[in-house]
Amino acid sequence: MPMLNVTIRTLRRWLAGAVVALALALPSLAHAQVVVIANGSPITELDIQQRLKLVATSSNTKPTRQEIINDLIDDRLKIAKAKVYGLEVSDAEVDQAFESMAKRQRISVQQFSQAIERAGIQPSTIKARLRAELTWNQLVRGKYGSSLQVGESDIAKILRDRNTSESATVGYVYTLYPITIVVGRGLSEGAIEAKRREAENLRSRFLTCNEGLPLARALRDVAVREPISRSSADLAPQLRELLSSIEVGRLTAPEVTEQGLQMFALCAKKESSEDTPAKREAREQLYSKRFESEAKKFLDEIRKQAMIEYK
Repeated sequence: MPMLNVTIRTLRRWLAGAVVALALALPSLAHAQVVVIANGSPITELDIQQRLKLVATSSNTKPTRQEIINDLIDDRLKIAKAKVYGLEVSDAEVDQAFESMAKRQRISVQQFSQAIERAGIQPSTIKARLRAELTWNQLVRGKYGSSLQVGESDIAKILRDRNTSESATVGYVYTLYPITIVVGRGLSEGAIEAKRREAENLRSRFLTCNEGLPLARALRDVAVREPISRSSADLAPQLRELLSSIEVGRLTAPEVTEQGLQMFALCAKKESSEDTPAKREAREQLYSKRFESEAKKFLDEIRKQAMIEYK
């Protein structure tokens, strides 16, 4: 009889523990619930909730649940179709794209991951989105490459239609020397301000590249890197305006970077009509329009052939 009582008490404790464990697991089970299957690839409630948070955070919009489901279905179909053509984006490519997102925010990958996790978004959610977009871009370009090409006559027509002035069709190729005044970590505000005065002093003495570059190289805690060549078409509008206002042989204003105070010595400026900001903008806009048109038709075709099952 005592043995029976012990067994009953043990059973009751086990049942109580099982009930608690089940209660704790219910949210996870709900998130793991498969909502829809697209060509054999499951989409769970967790996928939907994570994408909802991502879109709401990145675009400040409130998409409907069905819009999110449609986006996730499209992603699955894009990746599945790419595999038919033998195309698969590697983890390294996805990680590189994720790192680029962090760099655009001027933070490390770890800091970026922590920031999105605080918003309730898993890094894997963004990486899944990146994988689908990288895969789709490569697939559409590979399939419709010839029809996406933009010729010079196409660009000329756009510029004529816009009544673009002749001055806007002229660009420049700049030769720049990056010059950095190294600022150590943990320096006081006073020490940083002293470094800034050093930078401004160098700017005032830098009158030509022939004399200024040796001068900069001779200074302590100053790094002069190899020259780089940049077309005005490749530069952001703000940087284009900055370089257009500086005389050849002078330095740009110091800008704070991770390495220190960075300036650029403008050592050459050659006029070019081959690739200008106006032409680059026209080319990119026309290419984007053609890409979106072909991509939409292709995705509509894929969706008609897909097997989509709602649970």
